[in-house]
Amino acid sequence: MVIGVLVLLLLGGGAYALTARSHATKAGAETVNAPKAPELFLPLDPAFVVNFQDQDSTRYLQVGVTVMTHDPAAVQAMKDSDPVIRNALVMLFSGQTYAGLSDTAGKVKLQAKALDAVRKIVADKTGKPDVDALYFTSFVMQ
Repeated sequence: MVIGVLVLLLLGGGAYALTARSHATKAGAETVNAPKAPELFLPLDPAFVVNFQDQDSTRYLQVGVTVMTHDPAAVQAMKDSDPVIRNALVMLFSGQTYAGLSDTAGKVKLQAKALDAVRKIVADKTGKPDVDALYFTSFVMQ
């Protein structure tokens, strides 16, 4: 009889442990799968057009830029800081070389630098760099 009671206790404890673990896993999964705020896109219009010197000729670069965030406050900060952001990106884009932008790696590097520049400006305004991505929506070199 004592063995029967011990078996029942062990089975009951095991069932409780499995149930508790199952609930904890479900709660953790719900936290992980919690809906994120929607993506907010802000096109920086008009497209940027800059010239830069490349060896003995003048080259032109036209870049369309859109930024993405999940924070409406960051969108407002970017709108409020539009002249500052545009100035920073014009300076960044005009400092490039044709050779540096001729391959995908150069464009990706420029994209990362542009994202960092925008994040810095937004962080100065809001206290946090809530810009998740920066996309080149057009990229023309001549």
